[in-house]
Amino acid sequence: MFRRRRRNSLTFYSRKKTVSAALIKDIFSWICVTIAAVLSALVLVTVFGFKVGTIGDSMEPMLYNGQKVIVNKLAYAIFSPKKGDIIVFLPNGNTNSHYYVKRVVAVPGEKVQIIDGSLYINGTLQEKDDSLYDKMEDEGIASNEIKLGRGEYFVLGDNRNSSEDSRSANIGPVKSNMIVGKAWFKLRSGDNGSGFILKNR
Repeated sequence: MFRRRRRNSLTFYSRKKTVSAALIKDIFSWICVTIAAVLSALVLVTVFGFKVGTIGDSMEPMLYNGQKVIVNKLAYAIFSPKKGDIIVFLPNGNTNSHYYVKRVVAVPGEKVQIIDGSLYINGTLQEKDDSLYDKMEDEGIASNEIKLGRGEYFVLGDNRNSSEDSRSANIGPVKSNMIVGKAWFKLRSGDNGSGFILKNR
């Protein structure tokens, strides 16, 4: 009886050891795949992307003045910009201008208007939580309803009252051929750490 219990104990230990080894192997494989995917993405963005600096405080608190961002030039090769994306563009395609970094708030086919400092899309009030964005003091050209055409995007800075964006007659709706890429990753600047740029503020 004593020997039988001993063999059962050894068999259980052997099975436990086999399961643990398989689990460790799976975890290690998952880690390797994840690291490979991240490195591949970094290589692609490094090769097909570029770095620009944020000018001014129009995108605070997401991005601060002078903070560098890595721009993914391939982001819109297949897919179009979506609401919440932070895009990098040249206003009116002016290659002598500095790059603008703004957030997409409306996409082609939508109607945009700013009423009493608040953003309306297709007649519906957006951003009902006033704690996220200040009411806009300057409604600009969006004081009248704007219908976005094909390939046109309406952009705003997160810091609404310190931003030159689609409300300005000098910029207006951003056409797709003016967009050079998507702000993908921000580098550390002072107390504002590095990391992937989120779609939401």
